[in-house]
Amino acid sequence: MSGTLLHNSYTGICSPLFLTRTCVIDTLPIIQSMNIFKVGILYHPRLTAALEKAREVEKIINQSGGSAWLCSAWDTAEARAELDGTRLIITIGGDGTILRAAQVVIPEDIPMLGINMGRLGFMTELALNEVAEKMPLVLAGQGWIDDRAMLRAEIPLADGKTGVFHALNDITVARGPICRLINVEVSIGAEFFTTYRTDGVVIGTATGSTGYSLSGGGPVLYPGSHDFTLVPLVPHLGLPFPLVLASTSEVTLRITGDQEATASVDGHINLPLSGGAVIKVKPSDYQVSFLRVHEPCFYSSLEQKLKGTRNNDSTKS
Repeated sequence: MSGTLLHNSYTGICSPLFLTRTCVIDTLPIIQSMNIFKVGILYHPRLTAALEKAREVEKIINQSGGSAWLCSAWDTAEARAELDGTRLIITIGGDGTILRAAQVVIPEDIPMLGINMGRLGFMTELALNEVAEKMPLVLAGQGWIDDRAMLRAEIPLADGKTGVFHALNDITVARGPICRLINVEVSIGAEFFTTYRTDGVVIGTATGSTGYSLSGGGPVLYPGSHDFTLVPLVPHLGLPFPLVLASTSEVTLRITGDQEATASVDGHINLPLSGGAVIKVKPSDYQVSFLRVHEPCFYSSLEQKLKGTRNNDSTKS
């Protein structure tokens, strides 16, 4: 095999640095090289078809000599209790299911493989019609690892303490239940930058640059980048332009005035904020790893994915 090995997140799955993107384990399929091959399957609980597909995947794993556990992607605590010995997480749903699964996995270094039942599927890897063909290859040890950067946020909680959260897509500070603008003072490092009078501010990873950040006019970053974006949402006067920040940057957001606001982590962890609240965001020490079986095609598939026309296409990035 040509190339230098870049990463080996679990026995049998490796990633060449260049020339080739697919490899197999040294001598034996992964099932045979381990006493127990344990796979977690996290599914979207509100999609009946997702649970049905999860059971289908579980059957494939069992027939290959491995073991699998199933859990709703929304039951974080229950899923975390199953992680010991788990070498791969398979998600069944869409990108939102992967965002919830990321909260289950971190800080463990367990790669995820997404099966798409959503609309866009920027992070998922397999279409539904590929599962029967590709799963045996995955279980035989084929694939490469795609590492993605995360953000770390310190957010004040209602009890006066500070919570630490990690986001794969974005950290958003936005207006609360009253439909009016909020004032968000922004500093980057030790430098004051500006005060936005706005609906909100999105700080997004490269992975999240095709999500909420993009809808606010932010740029699309290559998924492997460690840089991140700062995007104001519908700002009134002031600076309307998004920024791309270096991977070493730290951002401080402060809610000025007495408006109620909301902090959101990847769109599904939502916390109320009061006037004067300070949120600190910087690159996380954690990352999320995806198991890929297709050749990268981020740029060639970008337009079609943004149009929502590739949710069942077998070509993925």
